[in-house]
Amino acid sequence: MATIRKLLIVGGVAGGASAAARARRLNEATEIIVFERGPYVSFANCGLPYHLGGEIAERESLLLHTPESLSARFGLDVRVSSEVLAIHRERKTVSVLNRVTGETYEESYDALILAPGAAPIRPPLPGLDDPRVFTLRNVPDLDRLMAAMTPEIKTVSVIGGGFIGLETVEALRHRGVAVHLIERAPQVLSPLDIEMTAPLAATLRAHGVQLHLDEALTRIDAGEQLHLQLASGKAIAADLVVLAIGVRPETALAADAGLELGVTGGILVDSQQRTSAADIYAVGDAVEVQHVIAGKPVLLPLAGPANRQGRIAADVIFGRESRYRGSQGTAICKVFELTAASTGLNERALRAAGIAYRKLYLHAGDHAGYYPGATPISLKILFAPDTGKLLGAQAVGEKGIDKRIDVLAVALQAGMTVDDLAEMELSYAPPYGSAKDVVNLAGMAAQNLQDGLLAVLQAEDVAQAIADGTQIIDVREPEEIAAGTLPGARNLPLSGLRGLLPQLSKDRPLLVYCQVGLRGYIAQRFLAQQGYQVRSLNGGYKTWSMWQQVQ
Repeated sequence: MATIRKLLIVGGVAGGASAAARARRLNEATEIIVFERGPYVSFANCGLPYHLGGEIAERESLLLHTPESLSARFGLDVRVSSEVLAIHRERKTVSVLNRVTGETYEESYDALILAPGAAPIRPPLPGLDDPRVFTLRNVPDLDRLMAAMTPEIKTVSVIGGGFIGLETVEALRHRGVAVHLIERAPQVLSPLDIEMTAPLAATLRAHGVQLHLDEALTRIDAGEQLHLQLASGKAIAADLVVLAIGVRPETALAADAGLELGVTGGILVDSQQRTSAADIYAVGDAVEVQHVIAGKPVLLPLAGPANRQGRIAADVIFGRESRYRGSQGTAICKVFELTAASTGLNERALRAAGIAYRKLYLHAGDHAGYYPGATPISLKILFAPDTGKLLGAQAVGEKGIDKRIDVLAVALQAGMTVDDLAEMELSYAPPYGSAKDVVNLAGMAAQNLQDGLLAVLQAEDVAQAIADGTQIIDVREPEEIAAGTLPGARNLPLSGLRGLLPQLSKDRPLLVYCQVGLRGYIAQRFLAQQGYQVRSLNGGYKTWSMWQQVQ
C-alpha cells in the first residue's frame, strides 16, 4: 500500500467529518485537509426543523464541531468557505476557491474523499426564484428562514410531504402560523405504504394543517402575498413558501473530473467507496448505493449510511479491509404526537422490483395493557412467501415505534425470517412491553399464514368480496360496533359463536373480523374446522378503516 502523506476531503457534515476523524485515529502522521464550501463544517442538519420550532432552543446546539475544535482534537486542517472547483486527476491536485478572499489555489493529494452531499430540488417552475421561497438544508438556510419569520407572517405553504416537509410543518405550527402542506403524491411520507399514512394525515389535520394531497404546484405568482397555483386549478395564498420536495446528489465536481456516475445519477462507487478513478473515494448523499433487498442501485440520503461510508473510506485508504453492506432505508419521523418509521421495501417498491411478498398487519399496545398509559402500535411486515425472509416493515404510533423498527431493521440486515421474529427474546416488563411483543406476534401470525393455519383477506379486497356474495361476520361484542362496521356485516360475537352456527351457510364463503385481528383469527380457525370456507380480515376493522381513509 502506498504511503498516504496527504488526504483531502471535500465536504464535512456527516460523511466528510466522519471520514476525517476516522482517518486521524488510524494515522497520526498524515496531513488531512477538509474543505467545506459553506461556513460550517459539522452541523446537525437533521435538527434544523427542531430549532425552527423551538424544541432545540439554542442555535449553537446544532453546530457539532468548529474548525478550531476539529484542529484541537484531531489535528485537522479545516477550511470553511472553501469551494473545490475542479479535480486534476493527472497531477493529483484540486483547485480551491477561498470564497471570502476570492483567491484560487491548488492543493495536492495522495488520496481524495468526496463528500459533497445533496442539494434541495428546485424545479424550473415560474416564481420559485422569489426571495420569499426558502429551502431548509443547512444552517444558512435556517438563518434566512428564521429571519423571515416576523410577526407579520401568518401563513406558510410547505411543498413536499417527506421527512423534512413534515418536520417543517410541525415546527411552523409550533410557531403558531397557519400551514398548507402540498404533496403531489396521494399520501405523505412515501417510504410507507399509503394506508399506513392514514393516521399521519388525520393527525396533521387535527393540528390545523391544511393538507393538499395529489396536488402539484405549477407556478407561484408574486404580490403582497405569494399565490400558489396548483395543477387542479386550486390557488393558495401564503406569506412564505418552504420547498421540501427532496434532494439530488451534488455530482458536478465528480462528473467534470470524468468520474463515472451510476444509473440513478449518483457517483458510482464500489463496496469500499472507491470511485472509477484511482485514489478517489466518495461517500454520503452524493453516492449511489445498492439496496440490500432489491439488489438494485438507489439514492438514499440518510445520515447513518453517510457516517458509516466515511468510516469505511478512511479504513480502506489506510489498508483496512472494510466494506459497505448496502442500504436498507431505515428511517423515522415525528409527526406531532405520532411517530412513523420503516425499514426495507414497501409494497410499491417490492412490486416495482418484481419481488413476491406476503403482508400482515398487527395492532397491539406498546406495553402491557394492564399497566397504565399503553398506546397502540400499528405494524406492517412484508416477507417472502417461500422462505419467510423479512423484506420490509412499517410502524406508526405514539410510543415504542423506534424500538420495534430498530429490532426489525437488525432482523432484516441479518436475513432473518418470520420464524426468527416469533422466537426473538426481547426485554419485557409491564412498563416497557408485553410478554409477547408486537414483533413476536407478527412473527407468529406470519408463521400461521405460512403454515396454512391463517387464511386472510386484505382490506383493499373487501368490496370485491362483498360483491361476490361473501358472508361478512363481525365477531366483536355488540357494544364495540357502535363506531362502525363493514357494509352488510352481521354481528355474531365470538363469545357466542359456537351456538350460532345454524345462522351461517356453508354454501357461500365467509369473512370474519374483529377490531384488530386476533378474535377474527380464532373465529376463522373454529369455523374452518367446522367445514366452512372462511378467511379472516388481515388486521381487522382497524386496518380496513385505515384503507377507507385513503380511498
